[in-house]
Amino acid sequence: MPGLSEREARRLRSIARRIRCHVVRTISEAGAGHPGGSLSEADILAALYFHVMKLDPLRPDWEDRDRFILSKGHGAAGLYGALSERGFFSSELLKTFGRIDSSLQVHPDMHLVPGIEISTGALGQGISVALGIALAARLDGRLFHVFCLIGDGESQEGQVWEAAAAAAHYRVDNLTVILDHNGVQLMGPLRETMSMRPMADKWRSFNWEVTEIDGHDMCEIVTALETARDRQGRPSIVIAHTVKGKGVSYMEGQSAWHGKPPNAEELTRALADLQCATVGGTDG
Repeated sequence: MPGLSEREARRLRSIARRIRCHVVRTISEAGAGHPGGSLSEADILAALYFHVMKLDPLRPDWEDRDRFILSKGHGAAGLYGALSERGFFSSELLKTFGRIDSSLQVHPDMHLVPGIEISTGALGQGISVALGIALAARLDGRLFHVFCLIGDGESQEGQVWEAAAAAAHYRVDNLTVILDHNGVQLMGPLRETMSMRPMADKWRSFNWEVTEIDGHDMCEIVTALETARDRQGRPSIVIAHTVKGKGVSYMEGQSAWHGKPPNAEELTRALADLQCATVGGTDG
């Protein structure tokens, strides 16, 4: 498999930066949302939506598209940023994030937003939905792949492991789970709340193919996802080691920024850290 060119890696990193700029702006403007996990997932979303997945923004219901399930639905701001950048809807819509009359709610709604496969937010359930879609593809003779992004906190839930057992039993090789492994949840570091170490060994014991990567290294992300998509015989998980609040100095690794919107002063600092254009402007 050819490696990712440096030119393409730069393009994807630039897109990830723009996604992060969208995240801090939309959450600050709304006064609601979850910046920490939305920032940590940005590189993964850029790789998926702009390089790895087969999709068409003009045909969001195309039957042979690859599917993406954001199981950690509180990371919706990051997903909305990716969808707007990819052309599913205008970035102007991001300014309405969180309003009661907006299609862009704090958790994604499949009935309101093109490109959203399933409404999520009840943690632990997305992987079960992703498994069901992957099994349905097999029954229908479809060749699309299903990607599901899960978080650390929901990995403590039993439903995740029930789905993991079922996927391995049925050898669902058109399913790839990605763990945004930033090590922090709402109540603090994972090591203090409920440690899941050794995470990789747990998934291997469920008979999954496991790959561990730097979740902010674009070449590693793309290589891992493309390898997982082509693997046969069993499901794959990519454990992406990430940083909560990645790119914003005062948010990085801090559980306080799990669900706290930045105020105007904090937004200015975040935009400077991310090298974004001025508030309301565009980013090159």
